[in-house]
Amino acid sequence: MHDPIPTTTLINGRSVPVLGQGTWRMGDERSRAADEVRSLQAGLDLGMKLIDTAEMYGNGASEAIVGQAVKGRRDEAFIVSKVLPSNASRDGTEAACERSLRHLGIDHIDLYLLHWRGGYPLAETVAAFEALKRAGKIGAWGVSNFDVDDMEELLAVPDGRHVAANQVLYNLSRRGIEYDLLPWCQSRGVAVMAYSPLDEGRLLRNADLVHIAKAHQATPAQIALAFLKTQPGVISIPKTASPARAGENRDAMDIHLTGENLVALDAAFPPPKRKRSLEMI
Repeated sequence: MHDPIPTTTLINGRSVPVLGQGTWRMGDERSRAADEVRSLQAGLDLGMKLIDTAEMYGNGASEAIVGQAVKGRRDEAFIVSKVLPSNASRDGTEAACERSLRHLGIDHIDLYLLHWRGGYPLAETVAAFEALKRAGKIGAWGVSNFDVDDMEELLAVPDGRHVAANQVLYNLSRRGIEYDLLPWCQSRGVAVMAYSPLDEGRLLRNADLVHIAKAHQATPAQIALAFLKTQPGVISIPKTASPARAGENRDAMDIHLTGENLVALDAAFPPPKRKRSLEMI
């Protein structure tokens, strides 16, 4: 019997699970599409209803995979997508959202993010997000790859305080946001979405993580996800095209790390003691 997946509440009142599903590189190869759809559906079956995608991923191919996975069960899913900075003008954002909706085959996106900072003023992009909210095209909006100074600038523009989430690179081996960005977001109710929570698989080969995992009769991936579960307001979005691996990710939510485990993880993956530049991949 599974423990319920913990949830966090967004600024608009929506409650979402802290373990979701990523889709980066999904849709790149047609031969893998059926497996990718099945994996996302398996995740939905297990309660991992948040699915993250972006217009950039395969030029809409990833969004199309998500659309197939949620067909007939849209109400079970919380869908996140992203607009490219090059499209983030007032009109460009609204047009990009319409394209994403067509790729996804749905009538609204639950959370719509600016993928990273570009040349358009933040006020212009936020105005587009707010217009899309009023039109019922999106439920909430946020950003991705924003550091503290970016977030401060965002809050200063009209309606910038409505930002619901910031999606950034965060995992055991890349803990720089813990110094300032994570507490900044936590204190303001801005959810942090952790992309590449397994560091693109590199963490799975870490000897210290393997040792801790064995003590829990778990996998290194499960310990890495269980660690992120201990951070309030953090949503992990691991990507897999395997239903079995989706089940493994779900099982991570049943792991409860001890204080001794966390001390060992800090020794193996030291938390930051100074400001670091925001990492991106």
